[in-house]
Amino acid sequence: MVDTDEQSGPPYVAIGGPGADHVEIGDGRRLAFIAGPCVLEGRDFALSAARSLRKIAESLHIPLVFKASFDKANRTRVDSYRGPGLEAGLRILDAVRKETGLPVVTDIHEPAQADKAAAVVDLLQIPAFLCRQTDLLLAATRTGKPVLVKKGQFLAPDDMSHIVQKAKSSGGGAILVAERGTMLGYHDLVVDMRSLVIMRQCACPVVYDCTHSVQIPGGAAGVSSGRREFVAPLARAAVAVGCDAVFCETHPDPACALSDAGSQMRLEDFEPFAGELSELAAYCRASAWVPRS
Repeated sequence: MVDTDEQSGPPYVAIGGPGADHVEIGDGRRLAFIAGPCVLEGRDFALSAARSLRKIAESLHIPLVFKASFDKANRTRVDSYRGPGLEAGLRILDAVRKETGLPVVTDIHEPAQADKAAAVVDLLQIPAFLCRQTDLLLAATRTGKPVLVKKGQFLAPDDMSHIVQKAKSSGGGAILVAERGTMLGYHDLVVDMRSLVIMRQCACPVVYDCTHSVQIPGGAAGVSSGRREFVAPLARAAVAVGCDAVFCETHPDPACALSDAGSQMRLEDFEPFAGELSELAAYCRASAWVPRS
Protein backbone atom coordinates (compact mmCIF):
# COMPACT_ATOMS: atom_id res chain seq x y z
CA MET A 1 0.00 0.00 0.00
CA VAL A 2 1.20 3.52 -0.78
CA ASP A 3 -0.38 6.74 0.43
CA THR A 4 -0.74 8.93 -2.66
CA ASP A 5 -2.21 12.01 -1.02
CA GLU A 6 0.18 14.74 -2.16
CA GLN A 7 -0.77 16.88 0.83
CA SER A 8 0.44 14.29 3.32
CA GLY A 9 4.12 14.54 2.42
CA PRO A 10 6.33 11.63 1.35
CA PRO A 11 4.32 8.43 0.97
CA TYR A 12 4.29 5.70 3.54
CA VAL A 13 4.61 2.01 2.78
CA ALA A 14 2.50 -0.65 4.47
CA ILE A 15 4.22 -3.99 5.07
CA GLY A 16 2.63 -7.18 6.30
CA GLY A 17 -0.77 -8.72 5.83
CA PRO A 18 -2.82 -11.73 6.84
CA GLY A 19 -0.92 -13.68 9.48
CA ALA A 20 1.62 -10.93 10.20
CA ASP A 21 1.76 -7.53 11.87
CA HIS A 22 0.78 -4.49 9.83
CA VAL A 23 3.82 -2.18 9.77
CA GLU A 24 3.71 1.28 8.24
CA ILE A 25 6.95 3.06 7.36
CA GLY A 26 7.22 6.71 6.38
CA ASP A 27 5.21 9.94 6.38
CA GLY A 28 5.67 10.62 10.08
CA ARG A 29 4.78 7.15 11.32
CA ARG A 30 6.61 5.85 14.35
CA LEU A 31 10.24 4.95 13.72
CA ALA A 32 10.30 1.37 12.44
CA PHE A 33 13.02 -1.26 12.69
CA ILE A 34 14.19 -3.93 10.28
CA ALA A 35 16.20 -6.37 12.36
CA GLY A 36 17.53 -9.91 12.40
CA PRO A 37 20.63 -11.93 11.58
CA CYS A 38 22.70 -11.31 8.48
CA VAL A 39 22.13 -14.84 7.15
CA LEU A 40 19.96 -17.78 8.10
CA GLU A 41 22.07 -20.19 10.15
CA GLY A 42 19.37 -22.84 10.55
CA ARG A 43 15.68 -23.10 11.42
CA ASP A 44 16.05 -23.23 15.21
CA PHE A 45 18.52 -20.35 15.13
CA ALA A 46 16.17 -18.16 13.11
CA LEU A 47 13.12 -18.94 15.22
CA SER A 48 14.98 -18.23 18.44
CA ALA A 49 16.20 -14.86 17.14
CA ALA A 50 12.75 -13.97 15.84
CA ARG A 51 11.07 -14.85 19.14
CA SER A 52 13.49 -12.55 20.97
CA LEU A 53 12.82 -9.71 18.53
CA ARG A 54 9.07 -10.28 18.84
CA LYS A 55 9.31 -9.84 22.62
CA ILE A 56 11.36 -6.68 22.20
CA ALA A 57 8.91 -5.24 19.69
CA GLU A 58 6.01 -5.90 22.07
CA SER A 59 7.90 -4.51 25.06
CA LEU A 60 8.83 -1.27 23.31
CA HIS A 61 5.69 -1.03 21.17
CA ILE A 62 7.81 -0.60 18.06
CA PRO A 63 6.98 -1.65 14.50
CA LEU A 64 9.48 -4.32 13.48
CA VAL A 65 10.19 -6.40 10.37
CA PHE A 66 12.34 -9.52 10.69
CA LYS A 67 15.21 -9.79 8.21
CA ALA A 68 17.56 -12.57 7.19
CA SER A 69 19.20 -13.70 3.95
CA PHE A 70 18.78 -17.14 2.42
CA ASP A 71 21.89 -16.65 0.28
CA LYS A 72 24.83 -14.27 0.67
CA ALA A 73 25.67 -14.37 -3.01
CA ASN A 74 28.33 -11.65 -2.85
CA ARG A 75 30.72 -13.15 -0.29
CA THR A 76 34.35 -12.23 -0.94
CA ARG A 77 35.73 -15.78 -0.79
CA VAL A 78 34.31 -18.83 -2.47
CA ASP A 79 34.62 -20.90 0.73
CA SER A 80 32.59 -18.47 2.89
CA TYR A 81 29.20 -19.58 4.20
CA ARG A 82 26.37 -18.39 1.96
CA GLY A 83 23.23 -19.71 3.62
CA PRO A 84 20.68 -22.51 3.17
CA GLY A 85 19.64 -21.46 -0.33
CA LEU A 86 16.36 -20.27 -1.81
CA GLU A 87 14.00 -23.16 -1.16
CA ALA A 88 15.20 -24.11 2.32
CA GLY A 89 15.62 -20.47 3.29
CA LEU A 90 12.08 -19.55 2.31
CA ARG A 91 10.72 -22.46 4.33
CA ILE A 92 12.55 -21.08 7.39
CA LEU A 93 11.28 -17.55 6.79
CA ASP A 94 7.74 -18.88 6.34
CA ALA A 95 8.05 -20.63 9.70
CA VAL A 96 9.29 -17.41 11.33
CA ARG A 97 6.37 -15.46 9.94
CA LYS A 98 3.78 -18.02 10.96
CA GLU A 99 5.12 -18.58 14.48
CA THR A 100 5.95 -15.01 15.49
CA GLY A 101 3.56 -12.93 13.41
CA LEU A 102 6.41 -10.66 12.37
CA PRO A 103 6.47 -9.54 8.74
CA VAL A 104 9.68 -10.69 7.04
CA VAL A 105 12.11 -9.37 4.45
CA THR A 106 14.86 -11.07 2.49
CA ASP A 107 17.12 -10.08 -0.38
CA ILE A 108 17.01 -11.49 -3.88
CA HIS A 109 19.84 -11.61 -6.39
CA GLU A 110 18.27 -12.86 -9.61
CA PRO A 111 14.98 -12.01 -11.37
CA ALA A 112 13.90 -15.65 -11.21
CA GLN A 113 13.90 -15.51 -7.39
CA ALA A 114 11.39 -12.66 -7.15
CA ASP A 115 8.09 -14.50 -7.46
CA LYS A 116 9.14 -17.39 -5.21
CA ALA A 117 10.34 -15.03 -2.49
CA ALA A 118 7.29 -12.77 -2.80
CA ALA A 119 5.03 -15.76 -2.16
CA VAL A 120 6.49 -15.99 1.35
CA VAL A 121 7.92 -12.64 2.48
CA ASP A 122 6.29 -9.25 2.98
CA LEU A 123 9.13 -7.08 1.69
CA LEU A 124 11.76 -7.77 -0.97
CA GLN A 125 15.24 -6.29 -0.69
CA ILE A 126 17.62 -5.39 -3.51
CA PRO A 127 21.27 -5.56 -2.36
CA ALA A 128 23.39 -2.45 -2.73
CA PHE A 129 25.74 -4.04 -5.26
CA LEU A 130 22.74 -4.85 -7.48
CA CYS A 131 20.73 -1.65 -7.12
CA ARG A 132 21.10 -0.68 -10.79
CA GLN A 133 20.18 -4.08 -12.24
CA THR A 134 17.11 -3.24 -14.30
CA ASP A 135 15.75 -6.77 -14.75
CA LEU A 136 16.09 -7.49 -11.03
CA LEU A 137 14.36 -4.25 -10.01
CA LEU A 138 11.47 -4.78 -12.39
CA ALA A 139 11.02 -8.43 -11.43
CA ALA A 140 10.84 -7.41 -7.76
CA THR A 141 8.33 -4.60 -8.22
CA ARG A 142 6.14 -6.64 -10.58
CA THR A 143 5.41 -9.04 -7.72
CA GLY A 144 3.36 -6.28 -6.12
CA LYS A 145 5.28 -6.56 -2.86
CA PRO A 146 7.06 -3.48 -1.43
CA VAL A 147 10.73 -3.33 -2.38
CA LEU A 148 13.63 -1.98 -0.29
CA VAL A 149 16.49 -0.81 -2.51
CA LYS A 150 19.86 -0.33 -0.82
CA LYS A 151 21.90 2.57 -2.25
CA GLY A 152 25.06 1.25 -3.85
CA GLN A 153 28.32 2.03 -2.07
CA PHE A 154 29.42 3.62 -5.34
CA LEU A 155 26.40 5.90 -5.86
CA ALA A 156 25.65 9.51 -5.02
CA PRO A 157 22.34 9.80 -3.12
CA ASP A 158 20.66 11.86 -5.86
CA ASP A 159 21.33 9.01 -8.31
CA MET A 160 18.77 6.95 -6.40
CA SER A 161 15.98 8.98 -8.02
CA HIS A 162 16.76 7.31 -11.35
CA ILE A 163 16.69 3.89 -9.74
CA VAL A 164 13.34 4.62 -8.11
CA GLN A 165 11.91 5.83 -11.42
CA LYS A 166 13.19 2.67 -13.07
CA ALA A 167 11.64 0.47 -10.39
CA LYS A 168 8.31 2.30 -10.46
CA SER A 169 8.08 2.00 -14.25
CA SER A 170 6.70 -1.52 -13.83
CA GLY A 171 3.63 -0.12 -12.11
CA GLY A 172 4.17 -2.63 -9.30
CA GLY A 173 5.05 -2.48 -5.63
CA ALA A 174 6.00 0.47 -3.44
CA ILE A 175 9.64 1.47 -2.96
CA LEU A 176 11.80 2.25 0.08
CA VAL A 177 15.41 3.41 -0.23
CA ALA A 178 18.28 2.82 2.17
CA GLU A 179 21.60 4.44 2.99
CA ARG A 180 24.37 1.97 3.91
CA GLY A 181 27.59 3.92 3.51
CA THR A 182 29.84 5.03 0.67
CA MET A 183 33.26 3.65 -0.23
CA LEU A 184 36.19 5.83 0.83
CA GLY A 185 39.32 4.49 -0.82
CA TYR A 186 39.95 0.83 -0.09
CA HIS A 187 38.39 -1.23 2.74
CA ASP A 188 36.45 1.65 4.26
CA LEU A 189 32.98 3.17 4.27
CA VAL A 190 31.79 6.59 5.39
CA VAL A 191 28.27 7.86 5.94
CA ASP A 192 27.24 11.23 4.58
CA MET A 193 24.16 12.11 6.60
CA ARG A 194 23.13 14.59 3.92
CA SER A 195 22.13 11.59 1.82
CA LEU A 196 19.16 10.93 4.12
CA VAL A 197 17.86 14.38 3.25
CA ILE A 198 18.74 14.17 -0.45
CA MET A 199 17.02 10.82 -0.89
CA ARG A 200 13.77 12.40 0.32
CA GLN A 201 13.58 13.72 -3.25
CA CYS A 202 12.72 10.16 -4.31
CA ALA A 203 9.35 10.54 -2.52
CA CYS A 204 9.96 7.22 -0.77
CA PRO A 205 10.47 6.26 2.85
CA VAL A 206 14.16 6.47 3.78
CA VAL A 207 15.87 3.73 5.78
CA TYR A 208 19.25 3.89 7.49
CA ASP A 209 21.30 0.67 7.62
CA CYS A 210 23.42 1.15 10.72
CA THR A 211 25.34 -2.15 10.68
CA HIS A 212 26.43 -2.43 7.05
CA SER A 213 27.54 1.21 7.29
CA VAL A 214 30.32 0.23 9.69
CA GLN A 215 31.70 -2.61 7.60
CA ILE A 216 35.33 -2.81 6.53
CA PRO A 217 34.70 -4.51 3.17
CA GLY A 218 37.08 -7.39 2.59
CA GLY A 219 39.26 -6.02 5.36
CA ALA A 220 40.05 -9.28 7.14
CA ALA A 221 41.91 -11.50 4.69
CA GLY A 222 39.02 -11.96 2.30
CA VAL A 223 36.27 -11.52 4.90
CA SER A 224 34.52 -8.24 5.70
CA SER A 225 35.15 -6.99 9.21
CA GLY A 226 33.61 -3.98 10.91
CA ARG A 227 33.67 -1.30 13.60
CA ARG A 228 30.69 -2.21 15.77
CA GLU A 229 31.44 0.62 18.20
CA PHE A 230 30.20 3.10 15.59
CA VAL A 231 26.77 1.48 15.10
CA ALA A 232 24.99 3.36 17.87
CA PRO A 233 26.56 6.82 17.27
CA LEU A 234 25.79 6.72 13.56
CA ALA A 235 22.26 5.46 14.17
CA ARG A 236 21.63 8.30 16.61
CA ALA A 237 22.86 10.79 14.02
CA ALA A 238 20.67 9.29 11.30
CA VAL A 239 17.56 9.39 13.48
CA ALA A 240 18.30 12.99 14.44
CA VAL A 241 18.73 13.97 10.78
CA GLY A 242 15.57 12.10 9.93
CA CYS A 243 14.93 8.57 8.71
CA ASP A 244 11.78 6.48 8.66
CA ALA A 245 13.30 3.17 9.72
CA VAL A 246 16.55 1.74 11.04
CA PHE A 247 17.96 -1.46 9.56
CA CYS A 248 20.09 -3.36 12.08
CA GLU A 249 21.56 -6.82 11.84
CA THR A 250 21.52 -8.63 15.17
CA HIS A 251 23.02 -11.91 16.36
CA PRO A 252 23.03 -13.66 19.77
CA ASP A 253 26.82 -14.07 19.56
CA PRO A 254 28.30 -11.90 16.80
CA ALA A 255 31.81 -13.31 17.25
CA CYS A 256 30.46 -16.68 16.10
CA ALA A 257 28.28 -15.33 13.30
CA LEU A 258 28.76 -17.01 9.93
CA SER A 259 28.61 -13.67 8.11
CA ASP A 260 29.35 -10.06 9.11
CA ALA A 261 30.70 -11.06 12.52
CA GLY A 262 32.43 -7.70 12.91
CA SER A 263 29.42 -5.48 12.40
CA GLN A 264 26.30 -7.23 13.71
CA MET A 265 24.83 -5.98 16.98
CA ARG A 266 24.58 -8.35 19.92
CA LEU A 267 20.93 -9.32 20.21
CA GLU A 268 20.78 -8.54 23.93
CA ASP A 269 21.83 -4.95 23.15
CA PHE A 270 19.06 -4.37 20.65
CA GLU A 271 16.31 -3.56 23.16
CA PRO A 272 18.03 -0.59 24.85
CA PHE A 273 19.33 0.53 21.44
CA ALA A 274 15.89 0.50 19.82
CA GLY A 275 14.30 2.09 22.87
CA GLU A 276 16.75 4.98 22.82
CA LEU A 277 16.31 5.56 19.09
CA SER A 278 12.52 5.51 19.41
CA GLU A 279 12.64 8.18 22.10
CA LEU A 280 15.12 10.24 20.09
CA ALA A 281 12.94 10.04 16.97
CA ALA A 282 9.87 11.18 18.89
CA TYR A 283 11.77 14.13 20.38
CA CYS A 284 13.29 15.22 17.07
CA ARG A 285 10.02 15.00 15.20
CA ALA A 286 8.23 17.02 17.86
CA SER A 287 10.83 19.77 17.89
CA ALA A 288 11.90 19.84 14.21
CA TRP A 289 12.82 23.26 12.90
CA VAL A 290 13.95 24.01 9.36
CA PRO A 291 15.92 27.23 8.72
CA ARG A 292 14.99 29.51 5.88
CA SER A 293 16.98 29.03 2.69
